[in-house]
Amino acid sequence: MPRARARLSARRALAVTAAAATLGATFYGVGAASAANSAPRSDKEIPNLTDVVSEIKAYYGDTVDASGEHQASPAGNYARQVAGIEAKAESALARATDRHSGHGAHGTHAAKPAIVLDVDDTSLLTYNYELEVGFNYTPASNQAYLDTKNMPPVFGMDTLANWASAHGITVFWITGRAESQRADTARNLTAVGYRATPDTTHLYLKNTASPPAYLPCGATCTTIEYKSGTRAHIESLGYDIVGNFGDQYSDLSGGHADRSFKLPNPMYYLP
Repeated sequence: MPRARARLSARRALAVTAAAATLGATFYGVGAASAANSAPRSDKEIPNLTDVVSEIKAYYGDTVDASGEHQASPAGNYARQVAGIEAKAESALARATDRHSGHGAHGTHAAKPAIVLDVDDTSLLTYNYELEVGFNYTPASNQAYLDTKNMPPVFGMDTLANWASAHGITVFWITGRAESQRADTARNLTAVGYRATPDTTHLYLKNTASPPAYLPCGATCTTIEYKSGTRAHIESLGYDIVGNFGDQYSDLSGGHADRSFKLPNPMYYLP
């Protein structure tokens, strides 16, 4: 699974996402979500897939451009929800920079401030790809897409990351994408406006062929083990992760961050 995307069927993935959203309402930042423990007893317990896809399109403010590509609207409800999360995050990061610079009540931090961003649907929006493949991710279709197209930035996340970088916060990315997608990922991030450099010391991808020594689970890491273990490694390099951003609870669980910010994603669920 190159992106550590343990895909459910599209129908079940959409239903599980709704359940995850309900669970997430009881948490700020980090929570947990899991698939239903029993099979539906009636079709009435299952959301109609066509209706759910239509709702997703409405939520993103779907438009189709001249080349037939689906675009999310910057005026849509998804963009509005993301903007609200980003506003809270910027305020939290500003307070963190004060603490690290010695202007806050707690004085100067020895560790350097950093943020960690997931890539898919945190930094880059997969919306058009997901519709193109019918919410049925495969490594082959994903690679074919990246071979010819760039995914746009998640609304405002490039601005937030660039603001953080300009204020002395180091930007790291941790993604479940395979190591083989490093060049495509770095190209895409740079092409759509991320000014922090996604080089080998700031962009971490999943390398199952040659896993790093700092991950005791090696090639068998779960998403939570891989991402939290990589954050722990970043901390060991002298950084204080003042903000961790992801669209999945598995991006955020496991500690090693002062604050976590959950971005919305009704398209799929990753354990």
